[in-house]
Amino acid sequence: MSLKERLQEDWKQALKSGDKLKAGTISMVKAAILLVEKSDGKKLDDDEKIIDIISKEVKQRRESILEFEKGKRQDLVDKAKSEIEILLKYLPQQLNKEDISEIVRKAVNEVGAQSIRDMKKVMAAVMPKTRGRADGKLVSQIVKKYLNK
Repeated sequence: MSLKERLQEDWKQALKSGDKLKAGTISMVKAAILLVEKSDGKKLDDDEKIIDIISKEVKQRRESILEFEKGKRQDLVDKAKSEIEILLKYLPQQLNKEDISEIVRKAVNEVGAQSIRDMKKVMAAVMPKTRGRADGKLVSQIVKKYLNK
């Protein structure tokens, strides 16, 4: 079963069981997929592209959490966190900081990076290996930290 089909089935099950949060969250992802399909003019059958869309949705919610916390809106923080939990089930196993650091270390050696000026090269080598499995902001922080040693 493709990821797109799994989203459709889980959405139907959430509607049947009355799980409004899950149904709404999956519905938003389906809408994002549909938007990309319409703008590209073709159906998305590639799970990797769908993973990119889901990752983008997770990123948006993480950024929203920061804003909601500033505005002291705990109800919205909780909702966003619940939505992230739902979305993470459709992404590959997330990498921890140690795994990301190891990928970064190998990439630095591969591209021969010497300083922070080589960050773009390192990121270009790291991102395909972490796509959908790690937050880009976290990867960027680890790369900066590694190159500033």
